[in-house]
Parts: sequence; C-alpha cells; structure tokens
Amino acid sequence: MAHRKKGRSRLAGHRHSGAAAGSSGAATAATLLHSVEHSSPISRDGSFWGRRRVLLLNSTYEPLTALPMRRAVVMLMCGKADVVHDDPSGPIIHSATRQIVVPSVIRLRTYVRVPYRARIPMTRAALMHRDRFRCAYCGAKADTVDHVVPRSRGGDHTWENCVAACSTCNHRKADRLLAELGWKLRSTPTRPKGPHWRLLSTVKELDPAWMRYLGEGAA
Repeated sequence: MAHRKKGRSRLAGHRHSGAAAGSSGAATAATLLHSVEHSSPISRDGSFWGRRRVLLLNSTYEPLTALPMRRAVVMLMCGKADVVHDDPSGPIIHSATRQIVVPSVIRLRTYVRVPYRARIPMTRAALMHRDRFRCAYCGAKADTVDHVVPRSRGGDHTWENCVAACSTCNHRKADRLLAELGWKLRSTPTRPKGPHWRLLSTVKELDPAWMRYLGEGAA
C-alpha cells in the first residue's frame, strides 16, 4: 500500500510538473503574441505596413487569401503556418524581444477544406486582372469598366458583357453598340476559371512573388 501511494504521489507530481510546464509555455506564447500585436512595425520602403498583404496557401499550395501582415505573423508564431517565400527587402516588425522580417508567402501546416463555389464574383479588381489592365478596344492602360452592350440597350452586368477600358474609349463609345462604331474587341470576354480567381477578385496589386502560385490568369 505504501508503495502504491508513493507511485501515485510520483505520478501526481509528474502531472503537476507537466501542467506547470504547459501553462508556462502557453503564457510565454501569449506574451510573445501580445508583444507582436502591440509592436511598432517599420517598413524599409517607408510604406505603411498595414496596407501590405501576405499570400496564404493551403497545405496543398492552393492559394486561399491575402492576409494582413499582422495576422500572417501571428499564424507563423502560433505554428499554424510556415514560410514559403521570404522577402529580404520586406517590412520588419519589431517587438520588445525580437524582430521579424515579414515573408511574402506562407503555407498552412494542415489542410483546410474550402467550400466549393461555382460562381466567381465579378469585381473590378478581378476584371482588370482578367484583361491584364488593358483596354479591350485600343489596348491602352485601362482605368474603367465598360459594358460591351450598354445596360441602357439591354446588356447584362456579367463576365461576358463587361471589359476593362480606358476613359477615352469608354467616353467615345457611350451607349452605342460596337457595330454602330465599327469597333471590334481585342479578345472575347469570358468567365475566368480556377480557385485563384477568388483571390484576384479582392486584391488589385499583387506581389510579384505570388505569381507562381496564382496561375496564368494573374500574369
């Protein structure tokens, strides 16, 4: 009986020690995350770091979304993601005990199932990426969105009827049909395909380091 009590005492002591170590580790992580959350980020290029984004990939390297840099750093520190592409010239986050150079691309350590969605939202950003920021009529730099068949003439607000256009062509075209102007589209507008287009529908400016993960549609 005395031997059993001693064994139980040792076991209890081991559990207590393990719990204390776990609590200490959790406390350390919490302190470190708190430090980053209240850090003073400095960007080497002078830009405001909060406007920058980090590409988040699934464990299968499928692009998921573009995260605020603070969120990306927290995921790395929590062990939820790993760095895929470093950015030596990127912004630096300073905390009380360390400094972190924010990467361009990170990847989840565990796979996350993304609900399938048949339709890709048509946004200005995605449309500009599809047309490569070029006017569908003259090829100049695009800065507006135009309906090929004007809405006043029954045209729909769809991928197949919307194109990127320059202000000059958009103004000249007004509410007329292409046949009335003798114009032709440089390419036929179509609905883009691929999971990366959900990301492109929300982000206008892309980090060049992201291109290899976004497919041909981002080029």
